[in-house]
Parts: sequence; structure tokens; C-alpha cells
Amino acid sequence: IGIIAVIIRHVKEKNTIDILNDFFEDILNELKVSVNNYNKTNDEKHLTEIKNITGNSINDKELVKISSNGEEKFVRYRAPNVNQCKSCHEINEKIQPIGPKGRNMNIDFNYQNGKANQINFWKKRNLLKNIPKILKENPAIWDDINYNISDRARSYLDANCAHCHQKGASANNSGFYLNLDETNNSILGFYKSPVAAGRGSGGLKYIINPGKPDESILLYRMNSTDPGVMMPELSRNLKHEEAIPLISEWIAQLK
Repeated sequence: IGIIAVIIRHVKEKNTIDILNDFFEDILNELKVSVNNYNKTNDEKHLTEIKNITGNSINDKELVKISSNGEEKFVRYRAPNVNQCKSCHEINEKIQPIGPKGRNMNIDFNYQNGKANQINFWKKRNLLKNIPKILKENPAIWDDINYNISDRARSYLDANCAHCHQKGASANNSGFYLNLDETNNSILGFYKSPVAAGRGSGGLKYIINPGKPDESILLYRMNSTDPGVMMPELSRNLKHEEAIPLISEWIAQLK
């Protein structure tokens, strides 16, 4: 919560480069305070508090999601346990953070002295090192209609699904991968039957049935909040109502 507050404070007051510098400095300061406080208090008390939160639901009256039309929706958040964390964060048997990729930084940004590529700007200021010679393009912004529908859909699925649906991750055995670099339509789920979906298939035959969103398991699971059906399996109890029409439209235009 403290880190979120830091981000909000700096976004309101600073430009991008200052946000990052101050953000990381504040994180380090907050961590130092946390460590000092932890060392000064009863270790068993803190361990008990952590155990009481892990695996349990947080009061939904404390968490609110604001939809694109301004509607407030209460969210029931369940704090994952270690094994649940691994189900998304483990790739090739290593726990890794899920977050922005280097390509997301490959954009032009309006700095105080004019527009510049963000990676080059940071490189000149010695904020980035070991930059690849060939940079990947920043993917489409999924909710920006200036990009074509296929790029938007693939970008969304990469950001929200590919941390599990890629080689070496928890959904490795499915053979259904959604990372942006994947080009094989069968591996992307086109006319692909699930390895083992149980009732999560909804009685449907294909993960993605081109031209038929209502007959596609992918969309069926996105549309569900049933724990035994929905995807992702963890960390949500609402439908992503803004993204479902995007994926539906994308599947509808596939041939």
C-alpha cells in the first residue's frame, strides 16, 4: 500500500524521469524502515499476521474497481499462498516478476526539452545499460482503437495470459501459448482442442474457433466468474468487461 501511495504521489507531481528516480529512492527508504521496525518487534507476531492473510480473502468493502464508465464495483481479493504465486510467476522453475518488458519502454516521450525515444533518453543519462542492439517494437495498446484489432487482441493476451501460457510456464503442458512472439496458429489455439479443460470447456470443441467467438473456449472462460471455469484461475472475481468485446471481435474476424 505504501508503494502504491508513492507512485500516486509522484505521478501527480513529477515528470517520468523524476518519478522513477524518486520512486526507487522511496521504495528503498520504506524497505529500510520496514526492516528496522521488523527487527525491533516480535518476529512471531509478524509471522502470525502474514499467515493470517495468506490464502484468505480481504474484505471486499475495502477494494473498489472503477470501470471505464465510472461505475464502482467491489472486489473480493484473495491473498495467494506460495504455491498459488508460483502458478503464475514460475518460469523454467524460477520465480520471476510479472510486469513490463523492455519493449514497453521503446516509445517516444515528450520530455521538457522535446520528444525523444525513452530508451535512448535513459541510456544517455546512464540509467540503462546492456541494451540490445536490435530493439523490439512496443506492442499495440489493447484499448487504443488506432491500432488494428489483431494487434490489440494479441497484445492483451500476451500481457494477461502469456505469463502462464508459454513454454516453461505453468500451462506448458497445454501446448497453448499466447506470447506475442508465437506465430503458429495451432499453438495459438486456432481449431485446437484442449488437453484437459474438464467443465472449463463449456462443452465447446476448440480453444479458438475462428469466426465463432461464442463457440470458443477462450472467450467462454473469460466470460465466467466460476472458480472452476474462469481464466485466469486466480486473482479475480469480476469479468474484464472492457476486454471481452475486444477478444470477441478479434475471434469473429478470424478466418
